[in-house]
Amino acid sequence: MSNLDLHVSKWGLKFSGKYFPASIGKNGVTAHKKEGDSKTPNGEHKIVGVLYRPDRLVRPCAWAKAIKLSDIWSDDVNDPCYNLIGKQPHEYSHELLRRPDPLYDIILLTDWNWPVPIRGKGSAIFIHSWRKPRHPTEGCVALAPNHLLWITKRLKTSSKIFIK
Repeated sequence: MSNLDLHVSKWGLKFSGKYFPASIGKNGVTAHKKEGDSKTPNGEHKIVGVLYRPDRLVRPCAWAKAIKLSDIWSDDVNDPCYNLIGKQPHEYSHELLRRPDPLYDIILLTDWNWPVPIRGKGSAIFIHSWRKPRHPTEGCVALAPNHLLWITKRLKTSSKIFIK
């Protein structure tokens, strides 16, 4: 574990010696994640990418990739591209990554059930901005937008997230 890893508990997130309020799944943390259970999977997960809205933000770190208008994330267990980024139009259930609200202005991608997903084990666990302070998520980890930006600027490609 490094000082540049993220440590999440029900009390918040610790990174680089600082504590930040954070939200987790509305049904808590689990060791047995399933699609649609609104739980955050515990354990150690790699941060495998950063996505950002280039129309709203300056690139937050060198390895961040811009979210395009057509980008989606598949959450449909019947989709051959389940738990992967894709493009619109898309015939299966999915989330738009370019949302009208600021929730996905920055997305830290984890390796939860990725890159070779097991159907039904749960789609993406992102680290993203929260709706409002401590408002629970559908399973992701959420932070205040300014805290997420501060963390993203300091992350390394070797950073991990530990969820208790």
